[in-house]
Amino acid sequence: MSGAGSGSAPSPAGPGLLERLDRIESHQAIGQLPIRYAIAVDSRDLDAWVACFRPDVDMGRRGTGRAALRAYIEPLVRGFYRSVHQICGHRIEFTDRDHATGAVYCRAEHEVGDRWIVMAICYLDDYVRVDGEWYFSRRREKHWYAADVTERPQAVGFTGWDGAAEPPLPAGFPSWALFWDGDPAVEGLTGRP
Repeated sequence: MSGAGSGSAPSPAGPGLLERLDRIESHQAIGQLPIRYAIAVDSRDLDAWVACFRPDVDMGRRGTGRAALRAYIEPLVRGFYRSVHQICGHRIEFTDRDHATGAVYCRAEHEVGDRWIVMAICYLDDYVRVDGEWYFSRRREKHWYAADVTERPQAVGFTGWDGAAEPPLPAGFPSWALFWDGDPAVEGLTGRP
């Protein structure tokens, strides 16, 4: 019979368990960020929205900090009335204890005048833990299309809304060109490769 301290099994309270528990709690906290972001945008709660980002968020030429972030986003969300951001999936990969990256799939809908714009989006995220809390450090939006709900995305060249830039996906995925390179079937599958 083995007793405590016999060396036959690792202690359940050892560092391995604590590291795994921290990873699980971190995964859960990071998983809430895209949902908090979506609800904040759709409810136009800009205080809650900027609180999803690290306090010293880098806005490039626009400055740093949440005030700079808010000054950037407020005019953008005034460009549409109603919106619904539906989170469809989330991949999280840790780079170390306090940093992670992720990809979030989202279907976003926006009321722009008489139009109802639908977008298929992939957010590419960097996450950081600051003072025990997880935040977005950086968020890059990539999308497949933006089109009115009554339009086929192909009919409007995948760019049916002035509020969305030229869609970088799917060609923005590094594996995309490798998969389709030289495949003659592409011409029969799409009119706009």
